[in-house]
Amino acid sequence: MQVPLERAAKKWEAVFRAERALSFLARSRFPALEQSCSNATRSSAADEGQVAEIAPAQKTPIIAALRYEDSAATQFLIEAFASSLRERGFSIAGVVQTRLKEEAARPRIVLRDLESGAIYPISQDLGPGSTACNLDAGELAQACGAVERAARRGVDLIAISKFSKQEAERGGLCDAFRIAMATKTPVVTGVSPHYLAEWAEFAGAVATFVPPERAALESWWEGLQHGPR
Repeated sequence: MQVPLERAAKKWEAVFRAERALSFLARSRFPALEQSCSNATRSSAADEGQVAEIAPAQKTPIIAALRYEDSAATQFLIEAFASSLRERGFSIAGVVQTRLKEEAARPRIVLRDLESGAIYPISQDLGPGSTACNLDAGELAQACGAVERAARRGVDLIAISKFSKQEAERGGLCDAFRIAMATKTPVVTGVSPHYLAEWAEFAGAVATFVPPERAALESWWEGLQHGPR
């Protein structure tokens, strides 16, 4: 005659055997269910901080655009930034816009090549009272060609004076921008506040607006040096 304790032990042993059999059956016939449970366990662990995911690094746009109100100040900033990079051993090319004063004549708008020092007078003196466009398209084309050649040759940074009326109409220095984009050459430029929509359509995601400050340009440059493009 079995005592109550022995009967209880045999009863629970039968229950344990049945549970093991059901577990084996579930694993063999419903593997997807087991995988789902395993994934849920790992997900829960990640939620608890046991698994950490590293977010991919974001790309730094290759064009730093300076939205300007004071064109002369922006040109000065572009040239100063480019010069500082040259002093650190980087190769620099491109043009900045300035005014050239001549005796007994109105100041002329010129583009100065930062690499060669060449001067491209892009405004013509059409005489007193003239209301015609005084842009010298030939000189502008020469300046654009010089920047294009530098981009194809390969430099660390290209300065392009500005994106303004001519560029908004897909003329001016637009081809210099295009070659720089195609060669993935970093660019710093000014953008006229009157042509922001045209700039956004032209440059798209490869450009970012940077505050017209030296520190902001340095931060953008650091991002290019240490991050993906």
